[in-house]
Amino acid sequence: MADLIFINGKLHTQDPAIPAATALAVQNGEIIAAGSDDEILELALPETRVIDLEKRLVLPGLTDSHVHFYDWAVGRKQLQLGSAPSLVLSMQRLAEYAGKMPPGEWILGFGWIETAWIEGDGERRSLANVHRRLPNREDLDRAAPNHPVILWRTDLHLAVVNSLALKNAGITAETADPPQGVIDRDASGEPTGVLRDLAINLVSEGIPPVTVDQRTAAIQEAFSYFHSLGLTGVHDQRIMGGPEGAAAFRTWQQMHAAGEIRLRVWMNLPGELLDEAVSLGLMTGYGDDRLRVGHVKFFADGAQGPRTAWMLEPYENDTSTGLPLTPIEEIAAAVEKADAAGLAVCIHAIGDRANRELITVFEGLQDRQRDSSVSRLLAPHKIEHLQIIRPEDLVRLAKLRVVASLQPMQVTDDIPIMQPTIGDRARFAYPYRTIWEAGVPVTFNSDCPVCDPNPFWGMHAAVTRQRRDGTPEGGWYPEQRVSVEQAVWAYTMGAAIASGQEKRLGSLSPGKLADLVVVDRDIFTIPAEEIFQAKPVMTVFDGEVVFEG
Repeated sequence: MADLIFINGKLHTQDPAIPAATALAVQNGEIIAAGSDDEILELALPETRVIDLEKRLVLPGLTDSHVHFYDWAVGRKQLQLGSAPSLVLSMQRLAEYAGKMPPGEWILGFGWIETAWIEGDGERRSLANVHRRLPNREDLDRAAPNHPVILWRTDLHLAVVNSLALKNAGITAETADPPQGVIDRDASGEPTGVLRDLAINLVSEGIPPVTVDQRTAAIQEAFSYFHSLGLTGVHDQRIMGGPEGAAAFRTWQQMHAAGEIRLRVWMNLPGELLDEAVSLGLMTGYGDDRLRVGHVKFFADGAQGPRTAWMLEPYENDTSTGLPLTPIEEIAAAVEKADAAGLAVCIHAIGDRANRELITVFEGLQDRQRDSSVSRLLAPHKIEHLQIIRPEDLVRLAKLRVVASLQPMQVTDDIPIMQPTIGDRARFAYPYRTIWEAGVPVTFNSDCPVCDPNPFWGMHAAVTRQRRDGTPEGGWYPEQRVSVEQAVWAYTMGAAIASGQEKRLGSLSPGKLADLVVVDRDIFTIPAEEIFQAKPVMTVFDGEVVFEG
C-alpha cells in the first residue's frame, strides 16, 4: 500500500511500459506503481496522502551531472560578479564589498566574463560594443587596496588577483610559470595579476579555508535552492589541483552520517589523488543512494575564453594552439590504472586536439579489454564538455562506451567568443544533434558556477540554440538543436546512465526511487522559446515533498 499518491497529472514517465500514466504511488521512498487514477487510488490507505496534480506535467527528478556544487555553495557567500555588465561596475561592486570587510581579509569573487562587458554604465547595445579587456591587478588595487583579492572568471580557468594577493603568494617577475599554468606579464615582465589554469593555485592555496559550520550551512541552503529548480541529484566536480577536494568529501561524509544530505550526490575525486584512491581500494559507486564515490576527474586542456583549450590548428590571429594541461601520456596511463581498479574517469576536454587525443586513449583501452567479458566499472567513463570535435572523431567516439557530458547554456554564452577565437571552425563546436544521432550516450548539465544551474534554462538553450532574449534569430547553428524529449532525457536518464544508476533513477518506473518534479507548464507543447520560463511547483525527493512553490 502507498503512503503517498499523485493523481490527475500528465506523467512523462520515460518508461515505454507505462507511456500514458496519470497517477503514481510511492511507498518508503520508492515508486511502487504508475497508471490511471482509478488504478492507483486502489492502493490508498486512510492515512495515505493524496496530491491532486491538477493536470500538470510531471518529470523524473532532474540531475545536474556536472556541477561544482561544493565550491558554488560556499562561493554564494562571496562576491558575485556574474550580473555586472561592465568592468567599471565590476570594480565598483568590488569596492563596495571591500568597504564592508575588515582590512586584510580575503575577498573572493566569481562569475565575471569580459566578453559580456561593454564600456560605460553597462547598458547592452550590440556585440560591436563588447569590451574585451581583461581586468588586471591595477584595477583591483584601486578598488580594494587593503585586502588580498582573487576574482575567478566564469570558466574557472582564469583568475585575476591584486598586488597584495601576489605579494602573499610570493609571485614576482622572477617567478616561473608553474606546470600547466601561465602567469600573464606586462612588457617589463611584471605579473599583470592575470593567472591561467594551474597558476591560479599559487594564490588560491594560501586562502584560509572556511569552517566546518560555514561549509555545512552553505550546502544546506544550496539544497533548498536546487530543489526549487527541480533538481534532485548532483555530480559534484573537482577543480584541477584545487585544495577543496578533501574538505568537500569530508563535509559530505559528515552530513551523510548526520542524515542531512537531501540530494543524490555523486562525489568525484581529484585525478592527482588517483594513486591514493587505488591504494585505499576505493571504487566508483561505493556508497548508497544519498552519497557515492563518483568518477576520478582529469583535465586534458584549458578553456576557450583564455585560449588554453588544446586545438588542432592555431587560434585566430595567433600562433598558439592552446595548452594540454596534463600530458596525454600521463592521462593514458591514469585511465588504464583507474579502469583496472574499478574507478571510472571523467576527463575535461574542450579543444578538438584534446578530444581527438582522448578518443585515441579510450580506443586503446577498449582494444586491451576486448578479450575480457567482465568490467569492474559500475559507471562508464565520460568526456566532460566535448566542446569542439571534428566529424571524423565523432564517428570514432560513437564506437566507444564513453558518455558525452554536455553543458547547453555554454552554447549560447560562448557565441561572442567562438568566431574571434576559432573562426569558421565554430561549426565544429557544440554539435549536440550530431553527437546524439551518432549514438553517443549524452547527459546535460550546467557546470555551475560557470553557468546558471537552472535546468529549464539549459533545456531551452539545447532546444533553441538561442539566448533567453531570443537572439540570435533562428538559433546559432540551428541544425544542432535537439528535441525537448532528448533534452529531458539528458537531464534524467542520461545522468542516471552516466553514474550507472539507470536501474534506480531516471524514469518514473515502479521499483525506482521516488524523485520527481511537477512543472507549472507543459514544456512539450508550449513554444520552445518559452521553455526557460518553466518553473517547478513541487519537487519530491526520496518520496518526500521538499519544495512547493
